[in-house]
Amino acid sequence: MLLSRRRAAALAGAATLLPRVSLAQADNRPVITIAVQKISNSNTFDLIREQSNVGERTSSLMCERLIDLDWFHGISQMPGLATEWRRIDDQTVELSLRRGVKFHNGDEMTAEDVAWCFSAQKMFGDTTPDYMGRPGNPTSGPVIGAGSKALPPEIGPVARQRFPSLVKVEATDRYTVRFVNATPDVTLEGRIAATGSEITSRRGYEDAENWLAFARKPIGTGPYRVREFRPDNLLILDAHDEYWGGRPPIKTLRFVEVPEVPSRINGLLSGEYQFACDIPPDQIGAVESRPAFEVVGGTILNIRMTDFNKTNPTLADPRVRQAFGHAIDRQAIIDSLWAGRTRIPHGLQFDYFGDMQLTDWNVPEFDPSKSRALLKAAGYKGDAIPYRLLNNYYTNQVATSQILIEMWREVGLNIELTMKENWTQIRDLSSPRGVRDWSGGASFNDPVGGMIATFGPGGSSTAAKEWTNAEFNQLATQMQTSTDKALRKRIWRRLLEIAEREDPAYTVLHQNASFTAKRRDIAWRACPSFVMDFRASNWGAGIRG
Repeated sequence: MLLSRRRAAALAGAATLLPRVSLAQADNRPVITIAVQKISNSNTFDLIREQSNVGERTSSLMCERLIDLDWFHGISQMPGLATEWRRIDDQTVELSLRRGVKFHNGDEMTAEDVAWCFSAQKMFGDTTPDYMGRPGNPTSGPVIGAGSKALPPEIGPVARQRFPSLVKVEATDRYTVRFVNATPDVTLEGRIAATGSEITSRRGYEDAENWLAFARKPIGTGPYRVREFRPDNLLILDAHDEYWGGRPPIKTLRFVEVPEVPSRINGLLSGEYQFACDIPPDQIGAVESRPAFEVVGGTILNIRMTDFNKTNPTLADPRVRQAFGHAIDRQAIIDSLWAGRTRIPHGLQFDYFGDMQLTDWNVPEFDPSKSRALLKAAGYKGDAIPYRLLNNYYTNQVATSQILIEMWREVGLNIELTMKENWTQIRDLSSPRGVRDWSGGASFNDPVGGMIATFGPGGSSTAAKEWTNAEFNQLATQMQTSTDKALRKRIWRRLLEIAEREDPAYTVLHQNASFTAKRRDIAWRACPSFVMDFRASNWGAGIRG
């Protein structure tokens, strides 16, 4: 079609008003698609509510903590949103904030935002600090009302598992904050570095329609921000180009929920995905038989275990629970399902506990005759013990359960398997409960960050009415407040004796492992965690260390 001279001149004039984009300014960063088994258990990204393996994968991409973890150098603490921190006394830690950090909404992060993140309004609800038998005023410190965005009722109690005795976080100036505890706590820095301590924008929260709207689209400081979230389907993150750590190397990250392993692998091989998570070891050979692909990963900061419901009449006798532990050939599970790519840990302990780890501690030995003797002594008559199971929420979960059931039946345990669809059904109190699958981590580098947060006073197992032990609770309180390292280590041994041998709360299976399949030409490292790091320091030519 021919243009008149007048029309052509008009179009030419309008063109001069449009922004000029040179080839050098074009955004050539990649769009990366990652197939995952699950995006979020709670369909939110509130890291107090979403305490899960799947939530851990994406959390640090959106929101960050004051103290970060160096995943590639011993999981050590390193500066994050705080450049440095110091002890004022046994109950107080002061942190200097990084200046010029921008939230996803463009606001600068200040001490006011940090203090608000640890307030009643955002984290603790109507809970109060636990003084653990020490004198003090449980309501001391500022109390901020819930306002128009009341927290879901479970948030406060879970937050208190992370910070049982935190009284307040106060801003001493625009870039300095102090964490003030009700009791001495040698682990306070670790708690600040743990999942659930992420910093988000106060104004972003106040501008949101309600709590759920903010929880699904948090305004954090991370290298990527939420563009779109479709529960049980898709999460799209775009680069936050004002990120304090440098321009993110990826333009857009797409997390696609693909529950079935074959579909994740086929999508990777066809080019639909660039990464496929949660790959079972028996599929590694099939992936790597294609020269263009590889599988990365290994053991992570997580342990697979079987948890016991002590309120079940049959399991009320600790000898029955002890029999479960001695019936398991853990090495056979590792060899048959994990191709020897993981290990049996020293109970519910991790290397990053440092010299608090008891390396001479071991899981119950495989001894079926001991199991049979324990069941006989307990007078066990073959009563059915319920076993609630999810369909491969954990890698190899169903296959592991099949092996466990046969091992337990071999010693005379009568296991009644029931498949469930979600964690709500697993925890349902309306029908008999017996044993269930679980995985345990350690939110910071001390035994307090693992076992006690789950099985101690106020822990999730206690709250679920599954297991409690009076001596354990008393010692757990003492360990959380003691500054005597030798005493803490003696207490830790006794806690292991109670929870793993005398009155079992669980039995450890093996250290968990996480394997991610990807294109071989993509330079990227897997963390010893479910965390996926897509910052510039872990991508392409920018990889350091």
